[in-house]
Amino acid sequence: MTRTGWSSPLPLCVCLLLACGFAEAGKLLVVPMDGSHWFSMRSVVEKLILRGHEVVVVIPKVSWQLGRSLNCTVKTYSTSYTLEVLDQEFKAFAQAQWKAQVQSIFSLIMSSYNDIFDLFFSNCRSLFKDKKLVEYLKESSFDAVFLDPFDTCGLIVAKYLSLPSVVFARGIFCHYLEEGAQCPAPLSYVPRILLGFSDAMTFKERVRNHIMHLEERLLCHRFFKSALEIASEILQTPVTVYDLHRQISIWLLRTDFVLDYPKPVMPNMVFIGGINCHQGKPLPMEFEAYINASGEHGIVVFSLGSMVAEIPEKKAMAIADGLGKIPQTVLWRYTGTPPSNLANNTILVKWLPQNDLLGHPMTRAFITHAGSHGIYEGICNGVPMVMMPLFGDQMDNAKRMETKGAGVTLNVLEMTSEDLENALKAVINDKSYKENIMHLSSLHKDRPVEPLDLAVFWVEFVMRHKGAPHLRPAAHDLTWYQYHSLDVIGFLLAIVLTVAFIAFKCCAYGYRKCFGKKGRVKKAHKSKTH
Repeated sequence: MTRTGWSSPLPLCVCLLLACGFAEAGKLLVVPMDGSHWFSMRSVVEKLILRGHEVVVVIPKVSWQLGRSLNCTVKTYSTSYTLEVLDQEFKAFAQAQWKAQVQSIFSLIMSSYNDIFDLFFSNCRSLFKDKKLVEYLKESSFDAVFLDPFDTCGLIVAKYLSLPSVVFARGIFCHYLEEGAQCPAPLSYVPRILLGFSDAMTFKERVRNHIMHLEERLLCHRFFKSALEIASEILQTPVTVYDLHRQISIWLLRTDFVLDYPKPVMPNMVFIGGINCHQGKPLPMEFEAYINASGEHGIVVFSLGSMVAEIPEKKAMAIADGLGKIPQTVLWRYTGTPPSNLANNTILVKWLPQNDLLGHPMTRAFITHAGSHGIYEGICNGVPMVMMPLFGDQMDNAKRMETKGAGVTLNVLEMTSEDLENALKAVINDKSYKENIMHLSSLHKDRPVEPLDLAVFWVEFVMRHKGAPHLRPAAHDLTWYQYHSLDVIGFLLAIVLTVAFIAFKCCAYGYRKCFGKKGRVKKAHKSKTH
């Protein structure tokens, strides 16, 4: 006889659990960033939706990846550009990275290919021009804003609505992470972004590190000039980049100290590196066939990220030549024109299941641009890497993995086919690379809470408590001279100088009393004898 109705306790328990979840459900505003930034942020948003929260995602109508198949409210606004213009600007920016790598703030600002950033910054002006959407946001009574700070719009929205915010990022460009969190970053062992230094810097590197920090202080506001103009226009008051970052409640940082070097952190900084890693799924038959056909040599996975569509012909041919000199089968994700010298062991695909391939026991090496998503998938699956960084934090990510003996870094602009061949043979045949990456993998996985669960917890925490003011350091309320205790140092120095001056005067007075009169008497006596 089958049971009917509510005779089984299981449905009742499920309903009670769901009821508890929905009873504490909140309302979250999400302002994401397009491109690869959205990939891992989306996983947090989807889990928050599953937990019963009402989520509203605000995105531009013109985008590459945003808002697809989300089971929540998606609000869009018109943009000042078309998808064709966006593609064109990004293509110009991507091609520029194959000519000269940006390794200083000055060279970044002076580059003529930065229109793509101003394009992203302009989104916020477009958002606030949509009066109907702005009115909806003001009336919706959100508990918090979940945002990617790269284009600053999420920060502006949070400030405009006076809502607590949770940031989701690999890091913050320039010095605004340290300023926004009021977190010390000693230049003696914390390398600045773009330099590709380790934490054990030589004297020359420490000098360069200090110069880079000075460049940041002097020039970074120029990089955000258009964003600040838009922010000041929207908020109707002069705004600095620090004003936007100081309001952040929780920093969810897509890194950890398996990848990064140890450094000071603040209590509202939460490390969720590897959030994009997941358990490997069975491979599509096409890729399983490639692996089976590779024999005992196995495969090499090659991807320069979802945003790199084309490689200059000369460089693509050098890469193809280098790949053709190894016995492994190479699965190369590439959508550009196939190199004319492509070897038989190299298979071009427009898409590949990167994480699932890296998790396969026949994968011998991973060629990557050293973006944080790819780096962590390499770490999670224990695959040694050949890294060809192009831009941003990629040079720093590559240096960190190279320092830890888990891969080899190549200068993509200067490398030859022989360099690529030698690098691949090194990471595949030298067992130390595999041992080191497996050690990093075990360290990374040895944690009490999964990164995704940790991220969801802290977003919900901010929603429940309307922020996290108890984690906010008092340093935010100090002036720069108070922060560095210059007023205290000045006061104590004044006391020391005053005491020293009084002591000197007393000694001088005593000396004159004891020896001054006697000296004058002797002098007078001597003049009389003459």
